[in-house]
Amino acid sequence: MTENRGSALFLLIILSLIWGTSFILMKRGLVVFSPDEVGALRVTAASLVLLPFAFTNLKALPKEQYWKPFLSGMLGIFIPAFLFATAQTRMESSIAGVMNALTPIFTLIIGIIVFQQKFKPLAAVGFLLSLAGTVVLILSRSGGTMGGVNYFAFLVVIACICYGCNVNFLKFQLAGLSSMTITSLALLFIGPLAILYLFAFTDFTSNLSETPGAWAACGYIVLLGIMSTTVATLLFTRLIKISSPIFASSVTYIIPIVAVVWGVLDGEHLYPGHYIGMATIIGGVYLANKK
Repeated sequence: MTENRGSALFLLIILSLIWGTSFILMKRGLVVFSPDEVGALRVTAASLVLLPFAFTNLKALPKEQYWKPFLSGMLGIFIPAFLFATAQTRMESSIAGVMNALTPIFTLIIGIIVFQQKFKPLAAVGFLLSLAGTVVLILSRSGGTMGGVNYFAFLVVIACICYGCNVNFLKFQLAGLSSMTITSLALLFIGPLAILYLFAFTDFTSNLSETPGAWAACGYIVLLGIMSTTVATLLFTRLIKISSPIFASSVTYIIPIVAVVWGVLDGEHLYPGHYIGMATIIGGVYLANKK
């Protein structure tokens, strides 16, 4: 038990560093490429890395259950990749990283509704507090004033709901498979969709050959795909297996810190409304997960 606890904590820290850096990598890629190109290239790079392992792992799962890793890949990788890239065209990378902290809240809610997980009244307080913090961030303009609605922030909320669904799905529907099997099969099934979309429905190839700085931006996205999607998904799947869904999704406690540090170093400016919203979200997540 102690060994698992130490391993889980180590994985939690590594994942936080990897995923916390992903938002600045997306920002770098978006300098040249469109959000759908960033999302598709990210998934493509991740799927190609694990392709050799995927075919050897196909036999680990009956054909009638292929839909499970496909669904996990869509919820945990494919859909969020496009949502976050689109959201970051209208919001700071550090804010997107902080809003990602909503994942444990939706993990808890979905676990309660779908899988009948038990919860304490304090969890409801935490949910309402996080919701309030989200509203503050949605209404906080980049200049520090309040007003209007940043509708792109809702894309991050939807992505967090997808993550919450996937965390519970992994724990309760794919618990018998290894981390490598789940991740490689998920990417095997969603990879062709990303590749088809990237080369058939975007201007990726022309942008890569004609736009200054495209190769550097491409490198950032490929790194994003390999580290934040492939490696991190493997580690996250392992973390879920040796801990609980709520503990695993608590990786989002540290992600905001890493994301904000990268954002500030990159010249992003945060204002009182942003800090209030961020602190409220983190506080709500803490209460929701408090023993």
